[in-house]
Amino acid sequence: MRRTYLGEFEELVLLMIAILDENAYGVTVSQEIEQQTGRLVAFGSVHNTLIRLEEKGFVTSGLGGATAERGGRRKRLFKVTALGKTALADIQELRNKLWKLMPDDTLKLSGI
Repeated sequence: MRRTYLGEFEELVLLMIAILDENAYGVTVSQEIEQQTGRLVAFGSVHNTLIRLEEKGFVTSGLGGATAERGGRRKRLFKVTALGKTALADIQELRNKLWKLMPDDTLKLSGI
């Protein structure tokens, strides 16, 4: 099977879906990325990434219950699939391996 790789923003969105668990939908993913990283993200970027992740098989989605705060509209909730979980674990393993290969002095700033 050909491996599908994740871009940095895709990885961030996928991680946030896993963190939010049952409350992962476009708005909460956007808000949490901003809150946890200080990075401003456009909702459209998150929305497009959610669609791309679903097309790649890393997440599934379904409609939640209608809420009054949304004018009776239902939320599209996202959940990480087994493939998505494997991808996140592989990414974490690779990053940890690479960090361990880093010589101790490589990231030290001079004069500090």
